[in-house]
Amino acid sequence: MEWKLYVFYTKIHVYIYVDAVINHMCGAGVGKGNSSTCGSPYNTDERSFPGVPYSRHDFNENKCKTGSGNIENYGDADQVRDCRLLSLLDLALENQSVRSSITDYLNMLIDIGVAGFRLDAAKHMWPGDIQAIISRLNNLNTQWFLNGTRPFIFQEVIDLGGEGISAKEYLSIGRVTEFKYGTKLGKVIRRWEGEKMAYLKNWGEDWGFMPTDRALVFVDNHDNQRGHGAGEASILTYIDARLYKMAVGFMLAHPYGFTRIMSSFSWPRNYVNGKDINDWIGPPSYNNGSIKVVTINEDTTCGNGWVCEHRWRQIKNMVIFRNVANGQALTNWWDNGENQVAFGRGNIGFIVFNNDNWNMDVTLNTGLPAGTYCDVISGEKKFARCTGKQLTVSITGKANFKISNLAEDPFVAIHINAKL
Repeated sequence: MEWKLYVFYTKIHVYIYVDAVINHMCGAGVGKGNSSTCGSPYNTDERSFPGVPYSRHDFNENKCKTGSGNIENYGDADQVRDCRLLSLLDLALENQSVRSSITDYLNMLIDIGVAGFRLDAAKHMWPGDIQAIISRLNNLNTQWFLNGTRPFIFQEVIDLGGEGISAKEYLSIGRVTEFKYGTKLGKVIRRWEGEKMAYLKNWGEDWGFMPTDRALVFVDNHDNQRGHGAGEASILTYIDARLYKMAVGFMLAHPYGFTRIMSSFSWPRNYVNGKDINDWIGPPSYNNGSIKVVTINEDTTCGNGWVCEHRWRQIKNMVIFRNVANGQALTNWWDNGENQVAFGRGNIGFIVFNNDNWNMDVTLNTGLPAGTYCDVISGEKKFARCTGKQLTVSITGKANFKISNLAEDPFVAIHINAKL
C-alpha cells in the first residue's frame, strides 16, 4: 500500500485526502532481498509481506484465469478485477484478513486527521469489496470535524466507454472520477472535431456524464497530463496555459460535479516517435535525490521547477468564485452560436468567454445587482480597489463586455464579493 496527498481548500481550512493504493502490492517479479521505504522486508517470489502482514493466500493467484496472470482483456470484468494490473500482485479483497489490514491502515489515517480518501485503481476492485471496506471506516476525528462526519470517498474509475466495467457500478459507494469531462472539455476549448463552446449550454449529464452529485471532475490529473490513463492529446495542461486557464475557469464557474484542480511540477519532455519518454520523471530534485524546496515568486506563483497551478491568479480567483456561487443555479446563458459564451450563477456571479478568432463586444444580462465590479481574471479586489479591469452593471443588471481574441486571458469573471 502507498499513499499520496490531495489537498482541498475551504475558506478557513485545508483538508487532507489520502490517495490510498489498496488494490495491489509491488510487481510480481521484484524478487527478494529488498526493503520497502519504511524498511520492512518482502519476498515477491513467496508472496510474503510480513510488515503488513500479507502472505500467499492473500492474493488472487488462483482466481485469475489468464495464462500470464496479468490482465489481457479489458473487456472481461473478471480479468480486470482478479488479475494483475501491470504485473502488480493483486490482493484478494474478499479475504477478511486483507480487509482488516486495509481498514486498520485507513482508520489510522483517519485518527491522525485526514478527511477522506481517493481510492486508486477502483475499477480493479469489486464494488462489493470496496463497500465492505468503506463500511468499516471510522467517523472523522472530532478534534477537527463535527461529530458523526463520514470520510469523503472518491474512486478512480477510468471509463470512456467500450470496456467491460462501467463507472456506474461504483456510484453508490461515493464520488467517482469522471474522466470523460476533461477529454470532452479539452476538445471543445481546442475547437477540435467541430466542437464549439456554444454546445456547452447543456454541459453535464446530457453529455453522457454521471450524475452531478456523484461526479468528481477535473481538466487534467497526474496521469493524463503525461499521456497516461485517458484523454490523450485532447487533455489540456499548464503547457497550453492560455487554453488551460479558460478550461479551468469554465469548470470552476459551472455547477456540474465536485471540482479538483492540479498543482504540478515541470519535467523535461523528450518525445520519441510521438511519446514522451520522460513521462515518469518525478518532482524537481537535487543530485542527491532530495526534493527541491517550493520557492514563491513575487507574484505569488511558484519557482524552482514547481508549477503550482492552484496559485495562478486566474485559477485561485476562480476557486473563490466557485465558493461564493456555491449552490446557485446556472442562469442567463448566452452564446453567439460559436465560441463566445457567458452564463451566471444566480444573482451572485457571471463569467464571459471569447474563444473565437475575432473581438467580442456585447451587452449581456448578468443578473447581478447594479454597481462597479472588479474582474477577477485580470486582477482582484484589494480593499476598495481593483488591480485589473472594472465593469459596470446597470440598474437593469446589464453590462458591456469587450474581450479581444488576442488577450492573454480571453475571459472575464465578476461576482458579488468583487463589487467595489
